[in-house]
Amino acid sequence: MKSVVITGCGVVSPLGVTRQELFQRLLAGECALKAMPDWKVNGSTGEIIAAQCLLQQDAIRSLDRKLRRSMAPVALFAALAAKDAVAEAGLSAEFLSSGDVGCAIGSTLGSPSAIAESFRIFDSIGLDALPAQQFFKSVSHTAAFNVTNLLALKGETLAPCSACASGLQAIGIAYDQIRLGRQTAMIAGGADEATPAVYATFEQLFALAHPADGLAPKQIQRPFDKDRTGLAISEGAGIFLLEEKEHALNRGANILMEIRGFATNSSGAQTSQSDADAISKCLSNALSDASLSASDIDYISAHATGTRQGDAAEAEAIRRIFGAAVPISSLKGQLGHTLGASGPIELAATLEMARTSTLLPTANLLNVDEECAAIDHLTAPRNRRPQNIVKDCFAFGGINTVLVGEIPF
Repeated sequence: MKSVVITGCGVVSPLGVTRQELFQRLLAGECALKAMPDWKVNGSTGEIIAAQCLLQQDAIRSLDRKLRRSMAPVALFAALAAKDAVAEAGLSAEFLSSGDVGCAIGSTLGSPSAIAESFRIFDSIGLDALPAQQFFKSVSHTAAFNVTNLLALKGETLAPCSACASGLQAIGIAYDQIRLGRQTAMIAGGADEATPAVYATFEQLFALAHPADGLAPKQIQRPFDKDRTGLAISEGAGIFLLEEKEHALNRGANILMEIRGFATNSSGAQTSQSDADAISKCLSNALSDASLSASDIDYISAHATGTRQGDAAEAEAIRRIFGAAVPISSLKGQLGHTLGASGPIELAATLEMARTSTLLPTANLLNVDEECAAIDHLTAPRNRRPQNIVKDCFAFGGINTVLVGEIPF
């Protein structure tokens, strides 16, 4: 098997459009969540809380206008992040279009805003008014194929659609393609949009946090806390350039992280509830794939969305495998839940934690729930340089995904 490294990273998030800006704003305690007075959701009561990305028009206009016609926000996020990842990696246009570079970008369902707009046009005006590009904005692989076209890639294009595990699964799939020798490099990650329709879906699943007891929007998402009530939706993209290690070394590339292990599995039992047994198995499989033991891990970037059952199941699985020996935190109290982009965006922040020797804490974790206790929760920044890290993601449908990485000193 070939070794696989990360040589480039791009981020679009509500707290910044580089991983450095994202990290600094997280470290400063900023929160992206706010009231969305313009969002209208029939049947919803009270304030709607979410987070969105504010893209600069200059950045959008930097993309070829002909290509932009098929890009809804989810594809724009992915395209801008992919451009930055490729720029950092320093790969030439000739190599990108050689056929040795592929793409794996996941999202929950394509562009919900484009899908909603399609139905609005169809219902209010008629089929003849539907723009031809609307289909390409809506499809589940819109982020993947738009990035492929933007960068003139001629390798494999893959688009896992596994809800909140989509982006991390995409990185794992790309890792497999390279270590099996099918591609030399892959553009990989995830992107997703936050819209009123997405909000309404989570509302129907009773998964959303709601303002209560005078809490401000920045306080409502409380991973692992005994008073947690759910999540708040967010959006963005995290895209990486994965490369065969020897190829990267031969061209003198800067290695941000080596991917050591990957695993994904299913609980096989529940559509909406996380399962500690399946999560434990996924964690164990990823460590085995990495040829590492639990004692080798220096930091865990938790999925922890702030739902009661999900956080408890994740904490139980971590307790079984790692005990209380490994620092753990979730960034969703500040970022919100960026859905299929959450794994890659949070992994990007982890790279900055290593560079600055600063582990970020879980925001709003004031009282650890007994069900989430007996693990090493970070409630304040900690001066520590992680080398071996774990990033996990868990999705509706019982899908679990874990990535293990080694960050060079």
